[in-house]
This record gives sequence, C-alpha cells and structure tokens, in this order.
Amino acid sequence: MRVLLITDSYPPEIRSASHLMLELAEGLRDRGFDVTVATTYPEYNLDNEQRNIKYPEFTEENQIKVIRIKTLPHHNVNFIIRGISQISMPYIFENKIKKYLKKAEIIIVYSPPMPLAMLGAKLKKNFNAKFLLNVQDIFPQNAIDLGVLKNPLLIKFFKDMERNAYIDADLIFVHSEGNLNFLKMNHPDIATKFIVLHNWIDTKQFERLSRTNKYRKLYNIEDKFIILFAGVMGLSQGLDFVIELAEKVRDLKDLVFLFVGDGMERTKLQDLARAKNLNNVIFKPFVSKEEYPYLVKDCDVGLVSLSSKNKTPVVPGKILGYMAAKLPVLAFLNRESDGHIIIKQANCGFSCIHGDIQKAEDLVREIYKNKISLSTYGKNGYNYLVNNFERKICIQKLIEKF
Repeated sequence: MRVLLITDSYPPEIRSASHLMLELAEGLRDRGFDVTVATTYPEYNLDNEQRNIKYPEFTEENQIKVIRIKTLPHHNVNFIIRGISQISMPYIFENKIKKYLKKAEIIIVYSPPMPLAMLGAKLKKNFNAKFLLNVQDIFPQNAIDLGVLKNPLLIKFFKDMERNAYIDADLIFVHSEGNLNFLKMNHPDIATKFIVLHNWIDTKQFERLSRTNKYRKLYNIEDKFIILFAGVMGLSQGLDFVIELAEKVRDLKDLVFLFVGDGMERTKLQDLARAKNLNNVIFKPFVSKEEYPYLVKDCDVGLVSLSSKNKTPVVPGKILGYMAAKLPVLAFLNRESDGHIIIKQANCGFSCIHGDIQKAEDLVREIYKNKISLSTYGKNGYNYLVNNFERKICIQKLIEKF
C-alpha cells in the first residue's frame, strides 16, 4: 500500500514536528508500506553543518522517497509573508508531487500549516485515496489567541478553510483528549471524525545512553545545574517569562537556563537577557537529531513553555523527548494545555500556569533544593512514555484506521 505523507517539517530540519514525521515514515516503512514524503526544502532550524548542504528535489533515504520542495519564506518572517507562503504552498506542492507520484492509497497531512489540508482533499479525489488529517495546532484559533490574526475577514477566511478541511478529511487525529473535546464541541455535526492519536517517540535512540558531559564541556558549564529548553523560540512559547524567572533566581549561582535552538523570538530574548545582565542564561544554536539525545542527557531538567495567550489544549511535543531521556520535566503552560494532566499522571515533573512568576520561582527553588531525588521523576516519565507514547503503539493505532 502506498502512503503519501505531506508536511512542512522533516529532517534535516530540527524541531519536534520533524522528528515526529520521520518516525512516522520509518514506522510505516518498517510495516511494509511504500512511503513518499512531500516536504519543504530545508532552510530553517538547521545546525551549522547542515546549512551548507544542497539537497536534491527527489531522493530515496533508507527506503523512504522524499520530495523536497522550494516554497516562499515561511519561517522567521513576519506573519503576513508567512500567511502568503502557506496559502501558496498547496499549489507548489501539487505540481511537484504529480511529477514524482502517480498514485497513493493513503494520504496523511500534518497541520499546521492548515492550507496543506486543501491539497490533501484534492489529491484524495485525484488518487481515489483515503485522507487522514493530523492536527497539532488548532488553527486559526491559536493565531487569534496570540493576537496574530485580528482582521475579521481573514478570520472568516481561515475558519472556512479549517471547516472545509475537516469535512473533506476521512478522519482527523488530535494528540490529546482536550483537543478532541475542543473540536467536537466546535464541530458537533462531524464529531465522529475526530480521534485521539497521541504523539509518539522512538525510545531506541535513548536506550543505553548515559551522560557523556560532551555538551557540558563544549558550553563550559560542567559544574552547573542545567535547565534545558531545546527547540523553536517563537511567539507561542512565551519565553520572555523564563528570562524574567531567571532574573528571580539569579542568586542560585550554579543554576543556568540553557536555550538551544532558534526562532523569531531568539534575538529578542538574547537582548532581554543582556539588558538584565543575566549570566545564568545561555543561548546556543540547534544541534542535529543525532546529537540531541546526548545534549538532553547532559542536562538536569527539561523545560517546556507555552504562553497563556494560547487557549487551546495543545501539548508541547518536546515533553516526550525529555521523558524518553529520563529527564524530569518543568512546564510553564497555558491553563488549557493537556500537558499539565500528562505530567501529573506520569508523575514526571512539575508544572504551573504560564505567567505565575511566584509559583514558577517556587518550583525552580524546590527542584534545585531536592535535585538529588530528581531521577525518580525521570524514571517515572520514561515508564509512562513506554506504555502510552512509544512509536510502535501509536503507529499501530494509526494503521488500524487505514
């Protein structure tokens, strides 16, 4: 059976969504499916070595066919340009997909960006295929909540696009119960189409891996207690709150907040930390997918953050990476996020509402004071992950819906 996976996030780009899509493609390949991935040409979220590599438009990588498509700029640009790019993306993708692929029985579209769902609907008809939509961020609601989308006409335009995507899809997968309830409440007439499929991670890359201190030495923080944020630094994350928190706990002399990644907000965050003269905040560029497990293992706590401007139940994907590495999780999330529930059920760390600076400070001081016992939280998270979010379990649930 031929499967077409359409996504704007795929390696070598370094982000949670890229890793998720690669592991999906590999999981399907391992079960005998003929997998083709259509994705954007890698220009963002790369390590320094990868920036200098030229990638062919079509290639086969470990028995997975990959079509890399050049589009208009869609990351690290203002939201008007990003919007234009995303709206044009389905048309650019369609021409390239038709060039290399004549038939598929299953089409899986990863959203965001939501406009790619338009392409999924069209190819569903052309190929007489089944169209599955994987919704990670509920758009345009998340853009409205963040204040990015304000124009009533544009809001209606994108809400109509979202509605049509849900109608055209045969099934819509969301990654948590809160997202399921949110969409069922807003689309009761098609409620049976919505299904929970938890995000997954392949734990093999972390198995039998121990701390090497490679990145502690590289970053000259060998003797520090490290709270790591690794990923995209965008508006949705609200990381200026973490900079404010770092100022509050600067008296803990051997504690550092390590930011590894890039994004629209990185320069602003660096300027803010510099203005506050914070020596407990460190910024470093992305590391490759292969190096990521070693980076995480060298740290003491994994940090996730989502601004309270978000009003949907989204769960940050990087929680799973920390759990796989047996790293305790510290989460500052919007009240609606299902991340609070997962952390509590797994007993894998601590969370509070993003913006509650006093509670956040109390948590950091508690974690720092009791750092010897943190390994228990890490082990709890790993065990919960293996039983609920391991790749084999989640992909099998997906295949059952083919």
